[in-house]
Amino acid sequence: MERVYNPKEIEQKWQKIWEEERAFAATDDYSRPKFYALVEFPYPSGQGLHVGHPRPYTALDIVARKRRMEGYNVLYPMGWDAFGLPTENYAIKNHIHPKIVTKNNVHHFKEQLQSLGYSFDWDREVNTTDPDYYKWTQWIFLKLFKAGLAYKAEMPINWCTSCKVGLANEEVVNGHCERCGAEVVRKVKSQWMLKITEYADKLLEGLDGVDYIERVKVSQKNWIGRSTGAEVDFAISGKEDKLRIYTTRPDTLFGVTYMVISPEHPYIEKFASEIKNMDEIRAYQEQAAQKSDFERSELAKEKTGVRIDGLTAVNPVNGKEIPIWVSDYVLMSYGTGAIMAVPAHDERDWEFAKKFGMPIIQVVESAEGAVDVNEAAFTDVATGRLVNSGFLNGMEVSEAKEAIVSHLEKEGIGTAKTNYKLRDWVFSRQRYWGEPIPIIHCPKCGCVPVPEDQLPLRLPEVESYQPTGTGESPLAAIDEWVNTTCPVC
Repeated sequence: MERVYNPKEIEQKWQKIWEEERAFAATDDYSRPKFYALVEFPYPSGQGLHVGHPRPYTALDIVARKRRMEGYNVLYPMGWDAFGLPTENYAIKNHIHPKIVTKNNVHHFKEQLQSLGYSFDWDREVNTTDPDYYKWTQWIFLKLFKAGLAYKAEMPINWCTSCKVGLANEEVVNGHCERCGAEVVRKVKSQWMLKITEYADKLLEGLDGVDYIERVKVSQKNWIGRSTGAEVDFAISGKEDKLRIYTTRPDTLFGVTYMVISPEHPYIEKFASEIKNMDEIRAYQEQAAQKSDFERSELAKEKTGVRIDGLTAVNPVNGKEIPIWVSDYVLMSYGTGAIMAVPAHDERDWEFAKKFGMPIIQVVESAEGAVDVNEAAFTDVATGRLVNSGFLNGMEVSEAKEAIVSHLEKEGIGTAKTNYKLRDWVFSRQRYWGEPIPIIHCPKCGCVPVPEDQLPLRLPEVESYQPTGTGESPLAAIDEWVNTTCPVC
């Protein structure tokens, strides 16, 4: 009679032997070459594993087993990225503490991974909710803080009206939270930031020495987005205040026919009493608050905006008075929250100018012959000669760029500037289920780091972890935890 393969009998037998004999444990044997295989730790959701987990785990498991057979001392660990919003939402909905939800989910995930027969070293298992683990997360944060690389700033964020938490752009779909489906609005909050922009040049230069496929390198370069240009000040008519913009094409300044500011720009509030159509602008601000940064900056979307009645700007190179518009395609989180518009040579500016009847002035001439900028924007302007541009007329583009920057700096109305698309990372979330940020807020000393010998700063055990309506973390409501002593004063 033919023997039938019985998974329980065969697989569980060997999995039990592997576990008892610690077959895949890395040792302190320094005589053998070392090999470290690392995959991303999974988030232990209530649903269990999906196909995206075993796919990379299997590939690296094959490599780890081959290396062991070749005599390497292999470290192939596994762990759990177990803090996070989905667990907290599930806990709130089902009235089960996140700690218990996490424990149950981890147990389920581990059973599934072990049943698949992976050669993980379970002696090295880590869990990000373990204070012994997040002590080092907090230690790293303090190192960043002391080096000036972690700081607090007022930032507009995507705010889920149901989860009561800030969301990344990727978590907003058509103005709604991808997790719960509730409406997402824009909200300005004080956020902890990590200064990744400090490393923009290093990240770019480092791409030359890594073995990535070319399209990944191009994607990384575009994400960092280094550009050179100038910051230029546009005076506001009748005011001492100026609108500062960044442009990669200061040579086209004579072609600026209007300016656009973000709906969140602070000058709207500053001059609200002088703006005659504030009701219209308020309504537009509310519409903009419903959209994510991705939706607002999408090139193909229809252009919308409101002209500010009561404020105008002055083009600094020719003294012409130009209108200021409010439009949601300008973001406060990128650049200065204000742009100059050269509709003759930018498709987005051209579409906006056509829709709202703004002048279009060509300032770069094609070497191929005449073009009609009233029919379409002429954007092939990496080369060519300047026209309608005062003292720049007749210059090649490269020469004109140098000449205009020199003029701006001499007149004190602008300066050369390198800019990046890369933004600093918003690090904080307004929730309970995460490692506390180890900073004490002292009214006298400001932000003071928790002494390193007092780490970990433990997450308090609480019954209530409901989000607050104000947007503060639930921890803010725990008086005995919040009120502490400044270690400096």
